[in-house]
Amino acid sequence: MAEDKGKRDSVGMSLRGCQTNNGFVQNEDILEKEPAPGSPPDSAVAIPGPAEPTLQGARPYAGMPKEVLFQFSRQARYRVPREVLFWLTVASVLVLTAATIAIIAVSPKCLDWWQAGPMYQIYPRSFKDSDQDGNGDLRGIQEKLDYLTTLNIKTIWLTSFYKSSLKDFRHGVEDFREIDPMFGTMKDFENLVAAIHDKSLKLIIDFIPNHTSDKHAWFQLSRNRTGKYTDYYIWHDCTHENGTTIPPNNWLSVYGNSSWHFDEVRNQCYFHQFLREQPDLNFYNLDVQEEIKEIIQFWLAKGVDGFSFDAVKFLLEAEHLRDETQVNKTQIPDTVTQYWELYHDFTTTQVGMHDIVRSFRQTMDQYSREPGRYRFMGTEAYGESTDRTMMYYGLPFIQEADFPFNNYFSELNTPSGNSVFEVITSWMENMPEGKWPNWMIGGPDSARLTSRFGEEYVNIMNMLVFTLPGTPITYYGEEIGMRNILATNLNESYDVNTLLSKSPMQWDNSSNAGFSEASHTWLPINSDYHTVNVDVQKTDSRSALKLYQELSLLHANELLLSRGWFCYLQNDSHSVVYTRELDGIDRVFLVVLNFGESTVVNLEEMISNIPRRMRIRLSTNSAYKGSEVDTDAILLDKGEGLILEYNRKNLLHHQTAFRDRCFVSNRACYSSVLNILHSLC
Repeated sequence: MAEDKGKRDSVGMSLRGCQTNNGFVQNEDILEKEPAPGSPPDSAVAIPGPAEPTLQGARPYAGMPKEVLFQFSRQARYRVPREVLFWLTVASVLVLTAATIAIIAVSPKCLDWWQAGPMYQIYPRSFKDSDQDGNGDLRGIQEKLDYLTTLNIKTIWLTSFYKSSLKDFRHGVEDFREIDPMFGTMKDFENLVAAIHDKSLKLIIDFIPNHTSDKHAWFQLSRNRTGKYTDYYIWHDCTHENGTTIPPNNWLSVYGNSSWHFDEVRNQCYFHQFLREQPDLNFYNLDVQEEIKEIIQFWLAKGVDGFSFDAVKFLLEAEHLRDETQVNKTQIPDTVTQYWELYHDFTTTQVGMHDIVRSFRQTMDQYSREPGRYRFMGTEAYGESTDRTMMYYGLPFIQEADFPFNNYFSELNTPSGNSVFEVITSWMENMPEGKWPNWMIGGPDSARLTSRFGEEYVNIMNMLVFTLPGTPITYYGEEIGMRNILATNLNESYDVNTLLSKSPMQWDNSSNAGFSEASHTWLPINSDYHTVNVDVQKTDSRSALKLYQELSLLHANELLLSRGWFCYLQNDSHSVVYTRELDGIDRVFLVVLNFGESTVVNLEEMISNIPRRMRIRLSTNSAYKGSEVDTDAILLDKGEGLILEYNRKNLLHHQTAFRDRCFVSNRACYSSVLNILHSLC
């Protein structure tokens, strides 16, 4: 019986009964297969062994065992698409990687924030008064940030606002880590920094490391020979009898007379390049260098985006104390009292001075590692020759300043095409390769442009700095054509000439020109404020402010101005003519500026194959905007300027005749197909 039962079970395991259920419940019972007619009743059906299943005609289904699924995956119709997709993915990754490397390799260096737009220099005491004390302050600047954005300004540059008890424009600093109460509090400064950054602007500040106030704690400790502060300043023995001092040598102060002053507490003379209340620090002392480094770090930690380091050429003096040479050797030595009567070979630009400036750069670089937070460094080296000024750019492999500030236009007192041309070419021809130029037409220590040249030159000078390669720098009020105040009833003890360009900003025609609601302002308001103010000019299509806004917008939107070549064509006593062009763009800007009396300019004599007529893109005379001029005879009035636009494929900087007349800071080309800049020019 047991044998019969086994046979029946074996027969019951028919082929159909051996199908794998895989966990799915079938809808009908599996019936036993009936034996074929004529077959022996007791013959058993063999159970399939481990042989590979036959998949012909079968399709994958949910829950299929992986062993069977692998059999399907080996079929060509599944394997080939999978391999094709794999190799396509590999090829795509390689192509994208190669393209990324190629784009990086051929891409020119991106312009940084200090290159991409104009800087606006503010004298805080004269910009806007928020607390009705007659002095401008930090909160007043914050109130006017929206106005600065309408000028397309990228960087705000604040002159000195440190705590100072001296009437020297805040240059004799009593505490480098404190805000002078006249301007507000440290909280006001922090709020201003935050507000500036919220508007996508940047902030740089003045810093004069050469000297301090004689009220500074360091000086008080030094004059008492306290610890490390003993040699923080430059002390030397000198003869002092009956109120008369015989100094160690003939060195003179910038403001005249001896640069040595006797201190009764220490019983020695200390050295001062400027006022006697401004003793020079001793930068041969490493502790002094460390102090300055910590001050730089303090303000960088506060969020400032860079510094203008002033008076850096005075940082070191010769230690041998030899007399400086007289300009007029026949002059009696006792009568030599003015700074310009000596050659200052031992008190300026000494060996090692640039090493100190580079150490400032290294400190700032430590705060430039965060993406998008590069810290700018400018140096003020006014009065230096062009070749010495260029040294502040640094060496090919040692960076120093991003640029020394270029104030040569500020020193021009009579406008002419030749003098303007000389300033442009002296900078561009001497600037190290790959460096970035800058241009400024005024500043706190210069007479305002309108007072030097005349109001008819405001528009043409703004057009000049916005169409030259590099960063344009505007001193507050230049955008509306402010001029010097008259030298009457000035309640300050400075040299009058240094005050005249610092009068309060003229906002509107209300009391005090909208600068302050106080009954008295620190300097008088200019008498022309009823017509020369922001409120009037912002609605006048012919105003200096409107042209300034159009120029700054054009500078921001045109690669020809921000990245293009500069090629000068002609200059004479009246006019300056130059082009701005860029490889890959078949448009050219041709700038014609007339600084003399009325003149006629023939462009066809300067450039071959130019159109007989050109479109005026911008003009100092708003009535001409968008019209055309005949290129063989362009009539320009005094102080008139034009930006002309025309199409040209054979650019001037490729032509042999103009090769020595063309300059570019960062070489770049434009691809109209890919809409990118590249360096494969």
